[in-house]
Amino acid sequence: MGTVQESVTKIDATAADATLAPPTVPVRARQSLPPKGSCWYCEKTLDSVKRFCNKACADGFDDEAAFTP
Repeated sequence: MGTVQESVTKIDATAADATLAPPTVPVRARQSLPPKGSCWYCEKTLDSVKRFCNKACADGFDDEAAFTP
């Protein structure tokens, strides 16, 4: 079986390996869009930082992107 110290050392080594590489998160199509001064979905005027006026428009854009080849 082994000592408690050996078990803890093995767990610490495994945890350290897991923290080296961050998990990959899929990039949504909307995240690659540059801000253009209006909503990419409904064309409502926005500032020069935002891409969508609200979450409903962002979700609508994602839905359309999923079904558009």
